[in-house]
Amino acid sequence: MFKWLTHRSFLFNLIAAIIIVALIGFAFFASLGSLTHHGETIKVPDLIGKNISNVKKLLSNENFIVVVKDSAYVDSLPPLSVVDQAPRGNKIVKPGRTIYLTLNKAEIPSTIMPDLIDFTFRSALMTLQNQKLKLGDTLYKPDIAEDAVLAQMYNNKPIKPGTKIPEGSHITLVLGNGLGNAANSVPSLVGLTYLQASELISARGLNPGVVLTKGDITDTANAYVYRQRPSVKDEEGRKNRIRAGAVVDLWISDKNPYDTTNFILDSLPQ
Repeated sequence: MFKWLTHRSFLFNLIAAIIIVALIGFAFFASLGSLTHHGETIKVPDLIGKNISNVKKLLSNENFIVVVKDSAYVDSLPPLSVVDQAPRGNKIVKPGRTIYLTLNKAEIPSTIMPDLIDFTFRSALMTLQNQKLKLGDTLYKPDIAEDAVLAQMYNNKPIKPGTKIPEGSHITLVLGNGLGNAANSVPSLVGLTYLQASELISARGLNPGVVLTKGDITDTANAYVYRQRPSVKDEEGRKNRIRAGAVVDLWISDKNPYDTTNFILDSLPQ
């Protein structure tokens, strides 16, 4: 019944099949090292800050596979440059490894300016960071609320809450210095130009009030102050004192009040 098992052709075919399977197995295991790059390593280049076009060429030459998986925005890096990579730069890997990249956005995304008025400085700083904004200058103004935000500015101008601005923008905060109740001597402004007087008023934490002119003034900034209110001294000759934030009114003219040859002071009391 099983005489075919001892047939010569069957034995020949069986031996041939065994030899073929053995050769295939040997060839597979012999090439396994080259297929898996066994023992071969390569260093991943550091790609952070490099443009994607240059990165693709570089990785292609090194036999890496490039996959862009995400985008983000970093204001310190150029558009379409690499902001993150996996594996990290200088890591040792096998050739043919896939490198995953995160690219910097081509356009600056917008964010909303928050309302920081009356926030403490620390809270305002945290809110700016949450909105992906940066702190610019910090200016101090006489006010009883120490380190409280009195004003918020962008590009040297007040900015309203809800305004759309680019991420990474620098916001200037005007803060209270805690000296709002302190009373100081009234500065002497008579004889100064209007520009000089305005700068001194601001430096003392005071506010400009009414500006009255005498005659035709051609250059307001260089016009002279010949009267001020409040005056430096009261009616009894004592120094007047004024609190931060108070208003100072000015009278100005083209003529220097100390030049008595061509200017007569107004008769109104100071």
